[in-house]
Amino acid sequence: MKRAKNISTTTQFLNVDLDVYSTSNLQSLITALGKKVFVLHAGRDKRTYSAHLELARDTKNADAAISRFCDLIAALPKAQRDLWDTAKVRDFNIGVQAGMHPHCFEIELEEVTVQAASEIHARIVFTVYAPETGQKRSSRKT
Repeated sequence: MKRAKNISTTTQFLNVDLDVYSTSNLQSLITALGKKVFVLHAGRDKRTYSAHLELARDTKNADAAISRFCDLIAALPKAQRDLWDTAKVRDFNIGVQAGMHPHCFEIELEEVTVQAASEIHARIVFTVYAPETGQKRSSRKT
């Protein structure tokens, strides 16, 4: 998940990552998605393969990103769709950088987007990053 590089006091939507975990190698799924996604990380940890992807083009909001990912998954060839369907975890992870303002921050997902995610057996997850204060924490104990 791309985090804001500059310190901001404003809460903001960052991006949506697609996180997939499987007992099968996910490379053919990644290849089928092609240049429409950017691979943040793909690999294997013990018996689990994972792929962490972002859309190659920016989207204006979480709703648009999830909708685009759903379209890409729905269009997969059968072998790659079977790989998707048998994955242990299929998450659309919405990243939010917290700030001090506004007091509350809403991300709206259209009903059709939630339905599309459900139809491809994906979860919608939120990751909220703590506000960055610009102050370094002291590692020295007193």
